Amino acid sequence: MTWDDLDAFLDAVPGTVSAYVGRLDAPPSWTRHAHAGHYAASTMKVAVLAALHRAAEAGTLDLDADVPVVNEFDSAQPGAPRFSCAPHYDNDDAVWDRLGDTASLRWLAERMIVRSSNLATNLVIGHVGLPAVAEVWALADARDSVTGRGIEDFAARDAGITNTVTAADLAALLGGLASGVTTPGRLASPAGCAAMLDVLLAQEHREDLAAGLPEGTRIALKNGWVRGVRHGVGVVLPDDAPPYVIAVCTTTDLPDGDDDACELLARVSARVWAARHRL
Repeated sequence: MTWDDLDAFLDAVPGTVSAYVGRLDAPPSWTRHAHAGHYAASTMKVAVLAALHRAAEAGTLDLDADVPVVNEFDSAQPGAPRFSCAPHYDNDDAVWDRLGDTASLRWLAERMIVRSSNLATNLVIGHVGLPAVAEVWALADARDSVTGRGIEDFAARDAGITNTVTAADLAALLGGLASGVTTPGRLASPAGCAAMLDVLLAQEHREDLAAGLPEGTRIALKNGWVRGVRHGVGVVLPDDAPPYVIAVCTTTDLPDGDDDACELLARVSARVWAARHRL
């Protein structure tokens, strides 16, 4: 299957499917609507992770400091009441088990990524602040992505404050972290970038991009999903080819919903893997 064949296949999918594929620090090998905006879902948590590590490197936060685990947060909408997360809408009981107790920022950041915990995300945002997350997007040269609010901040959502990503911006962010491991970059020190990639490599939700790769293939991955939305972005580390970044964003109305979307992302990932020597 050529890239044109893949485009033709995706043309038949209802809604919008965006993609960006390429080597690190190189022009893309294939793009598709790479600058189309999508609701971010949980992919924005990578920018939150980077903001936390940048604050730690600047000495303004201690990753190993214990902070209170609470479930009340300031809204991004001025004047709105504080908001809370719903346990049934989260993916990680471990963070909820700490409610009323304490946890380290490092542990919360890990749960935010590997289990995609919404409660952990809002706790980390509460300490780093949304302006620091915006700075990460800017440093990654992300043109169109915005993290305007926390998870389940419905007052802000109703006021039009939202979280948006594009496939190109997600690829720039993950690619920047991966490139920064060997070359001092704008996002963090090499050690900081390596630490973030280690967290992304431990991702436990592997039903989309990772499902299209041979078993055991390393991928530093973050995905995100809500009804009608499924995204995945990762840096794939083959044993027999240079690393590459893949980002696929879907805003679709598929018959079997998220199951079909996961299968779609896996199929794209498998096609890119087959072409890894030619990227």
